Amino acid sequence: MFHVKHEAWGWWADALGISLEPASISLLERYEELLVSGALARGMISSADAERLRERHLVDSIRAAPYLPDEPATVLDMGSGAGLPGIPLAIARLDHRFVLAEERRGRAAFLGSVVESLRLPNVRVHPGSVDAVDRGFRVCLSRAFAPVARAWAHANRVLEPSGQLLYWAGAGFDAERDGLPGVVLTLFRSPALANAGPVVIMARQ
Repeated sequence: MFHVKHEAWGWWADALGISLEPASISLLERYEELLVSGALARGMISSADAERLRERHLVDSIRAAPYLPDEPATVLDMGSGAGLPGIPLAIARLDHRFVLAEERRGRAAFLGSVVESLRLPNVRVHPGSVDAVDRGFRVCLSRAFAPVARAWAHANRVLEPSGQLLYWAGAGFDAERDGLPGVVLTLFRSPALANAGPVVIMARQ
């Protein structure tokens, strides 16, 4: 079973055009187990997603790994919830530092236990609102956090001048209709995830 799981992750990595070391795959598998035993049981993830947890949440998260900066950067996961997409991306991109902002106490506690269990040296949990986070992030992440305008408003406050927001959009996202004044949008779709919307990179003009 161990090798079968590794092979499955290898297939997803190839399909998404990313590189995953065996140690990273092991961490993703352990995180998946923690989601099943903790997040699903506590209602952090819908029970309807139990049979498609890997594709729906973990793979959907790490597909953004190639769009993070090449150089080491500090990344803010806004409203991290059960750690998605921050924890999978932190595992895939150990060169970056991640802050998981989550104001709901139970979920923040769960995040802390996950970070401790997986021994992730590049992750810390901010148990509070995004509005209470310091400025100066190179990248913000928004997956199931808020509608695009509100997500950008939060990110715009904490991003450095050349910073970017990675926004997980719905399948019906339209750049012309849903774009914002003064914001440049770049859309990236993942053919391997047929039903997923694009990851939208948003930056100031």
